[in-house]
Amino acid sequence: MEFHELLLLFVLHAWEHCLKQQRSQRRFWVHPIYQLHSDRGQFSLLYHDLREHPEKFRNYTRMTIATFDYLLYLLRPALLRDDTNCREAITPCERLLITLRYLATGNTYSSLQYEFRLGISTISKIVQDTCDAIWKLRRSFMPTPNKEKWEDIAKAFWNKTNFPNCLGAIDGKHIRLIKPCHSGSQYYNYKKYFSVVLMAVVDADYKFIFVDIGSFGSNADSAVFQRSTFGKRLVSNELDLPDNRPLPGTEGPKMPYVFVADDAFAIHEHLMKPFSQRNLDNRKRIFNYRLCRARRLVECAFGILANKWQIFLKPINLKIENACKVIKAACILHNLVRERDGVNFEDTLSHNIEPAEFLHVRGPMVGFTIRDAFADYFMSSAGALSWQENMI
Repeated sequence: MEFHELLLLFVLHAWEHCLKQQRSQRRFWVHPIYQLHSDRGQFSLLYHDLREHPEKFRNYTRMTIATFDYLLYLLRPALLRDDTNCREAITPCERLLITLRYLATGNTYSSLQYEFRLGISTISKIVQDTCDAIWKLRRSFMPTPNKEKWEDIAKAFWNKTNFPNCLGAIDGKHIRLIKPCHSGSQYYNYKKYFSVVLMAVVDADYKFIFVDIGSFGSNADSAVFQRSTFGKRLVSNELDLPDNRPLPGTEGPKMPYVFVADDAFAIHEHLMKPFSQRNLDNRKRIFNYRLCRARRLVECAFGILANKWQIFLKPINLKIENACKVIKAACILHNLVRERDGVNFEDTLSHNIEPAEFLHVRGPMVGFTIRDAFADYFMSSAGALSWQENMI
């Protein structure tokens, strides 16, 4: 064997030896910063003090103490972990607090590691597991309505927005993301940033009836809705909707119950959209105004969601599957807080109808006929509002 070959073997052997030494010599089993978790972590320093001050607790967790305790009771079996010989398990209470703080502030895992004195990988796992557990509560806090519940929703819409036979408001929200790796332009939306779509149906109390999460940001709202489980069930009449009934103050004809949406959606027997912005007469303008009063509830719900859980105010820097877990959990928490802590909320959105962001989408003729019937009703003595002429 020649000299240069021997020299190469020696260098390779020395390099492998150095790698083995680096692997076998960890600087710390637990970093000194994290060893102080039990004494100086934010949970041990703040949690019990916060409970002495309900307003501060609500500001910190975005919910009241009673609601936090109730949620913890529901999640405890899923979040409980066994202690080991090496370390004590992180309690369900702290796991929930970390997750709520992450959603409430949008702070990165890198920031939270110093607040709670836990490793980044530990915090990441805690947030993912807790979000999964929260989403499993959807049957309790986002149940599919039955016929009686649909009728209650319709009554609430009529009382709040003066839109009859309305079962919900539909819209999509683009949740901003850091560009996913190797995704091309799939998540790049018409607003010129990367996102996934949160498609939602909202009731008159700003609570989510249904959500579809994870569609590419490049997809149009109408396409996302048509491919969603709710959209398919609506078209195939599998939602157990109430039977047709006359509009308030009239004896007939019987009208179907409908959902309201903006111009990006396709009109349908059970889905109303505004008239096109071109060639509007007084009757069409009034219909658009009346529909907007009902439809804007979904926009208000998105606003409440983003202002309470401020992770939505900045791009989410997570893998797509983990970002979807976070969004799902936030929607369940939104309903939980609205149900238990909700305060009276009056939206301040303009009454004006904004131009559609998408091209006009046509639908089956029966939808146009039903829309005309609603428009005629809003012009009649039974359905007109005293101020509607001033709002158009």
